[in-house]
Amino acid sequence: MTTTPSFDLDTVLFEFADKHGRSEWTIRQAVEQVCVFGACGAGKTSSVGRALALKYLSHGFSGLVLCAKAEEKALWQEYCRQTNRLDDLIVIEPGGKHRFNFLEYESSQRVGGISITQNIVQVLKTVIASDAKNGAHKNDDVFWENAQDMLLTNVISLCNLAYGKVFLRNLFDVISTAPKREQTTNDTGKPTSFEQAFTAAQKNVYAQIERFEKGLSPAERDRLKDEAAFESAVLDALPDAALMKQVDQFFAETFRNLSEKTRSIIEFSFSGFLFRLLQEPVYSLFCKGTSTVTPEDCLNGKIILLNLPVKHYHKAGRDCQVLFKYIWQRAMERRNVAENNRVLFLYADEAQLFLHPYDAEYQATARSSRIITTYLSQNLPNYHANMGGDQSEYRVKSLLGTFGTKFFLANADTHTNKYASELIGSAYTEDHTHSVSMSGKFSSSRSKSYKLEQMVRPEEFAGLKTGGPLNNFEVECYMHCQGKPFASGLNFNKVKFKQI
Repeated sequence: MTTTPSFDLDTVLFEFADKHGRSEWTIRQAVEQVCVFGACGAGKTSSVGRALALKYLSHGFSGLVLCAKAEEKALWQEYCRQTNRLDDLIVIEPGGKHRFNFLEYESSQRVGGISITQNIVQVLKTVIASDAKNGAHKNDDVFWENAQDMLLTNVISLCNLAYGKVFLRNLFDVISTAPKREQTTNDTGKPTSFEQAFTAAQKNVYAQIERFEKGLSPAERDRLKDEAAFESAVLDALPDAALMKQVDQFFAETFRNLSEKTRSIIEFSFSGFLFRLLQEPVYSLFCKGTSTVTPEDCLNGKIILLNLPVKHYHKAGRDCQVLFKYIWQRAMERRNVAENNRVLFLYADEAQLFLHPYDAEYQATARSSRIITTYLSQNLPNYHANMGGDQSEYRVKSLLGTFGTKFFLANADTHTNKYASELIGSAYTEDHTHSVSMSGKFSSSRSKSYKLEQMVRPEEFAGLKTGGPLNNFEVECYMHCQGKPFASGLNFNKVKFKQI
């Protein structure tokens, strides 16, 4: 695109007409987030999903597209072709020309005093925790979470002290060769990866201490003759020295003395994730070389598509997309909207595959950052299954509560239909009764009362049109919006989308 489009929040994206009049759905409502529910074959991707994508692109929005299925790349290429945005599409895929080195990127982000280690730890722990199997919460969750945080922080700190950079291979090798409780010496005669990193880190820190000592005045030297006083001064003056002491204590005492079972669980959750990132084609795309694309490209009008469909690349494809998604979310929230007011979108079909623990928290502030999260999924149980554990009900409710606009297409899932019916709400209806008595004299009476009934019954969703030749390629759905009502004065409407 050669020109920068206008991003007035009151710009109309959709107009709906019915017997009550015309209703509008604007960018302002879109940035309050969108989710779509529809059973397999209900037409959610080919109707509502397609219409939303084309509107976003035609109005100059940019953003991130996550891929669950192999056909999504071709789908978005066609969307971009139709809206003259093909030159703005950046595809990260095996064999492609683009890559994103997340360690290089995170190492360059120092905002608000956040260290390199903290940046990388937060990204890695978020992706690891997003694994659906980690959703089975237990009473000792806090222990495992803290233990994993400590391992992540200390191994990254050690590599950073040793080499000045953090490489994925180093992280994996250091964890794999960290000293064990029963291990007394290294019998191979060759330093392990942990020993090499530890020695290099010590050498770098000792060099700093020597420079510190040389810079002391005679009076200060005299004052710091005592070993304990000198160490205290060094730790106060040199952050790396304090960090080295912390790393030493962790690996020599805390981690080394863990029971074999406990240690293996902590190691496996981290090293198993790193192992997936070290495999090709993931490693070349996200872990080495210089990045050819960064999240900030979206602020200049680009659409980034991650063509690592989960159905093909499984956990590795999912991990990489969750990783990029989380980094992208943080980057987009950092931008100054007063300087760059471009509307952004995060689009995910089969969205339940790409959830992470901070989604609801991110959603709560995405509106002010002008980001339209657009999640498509078949039903509520999909979200529950991927946000598992005892608290899954509240996690799902917390997430769904952040979506201001919801589309409900044909569905046979009773949980989703009940949720949609209750969300739409109830209204009082007139109930007329007529009674006739033939005993003795003939008498007749009529009465009227009011009763509260659901405006859309749960079973009605199963009968909505699902497109295709049988329905003249029309897809029906109920659209629910918070705040601004439709022409009927209600916050929901039955609308139709065309499959083209």
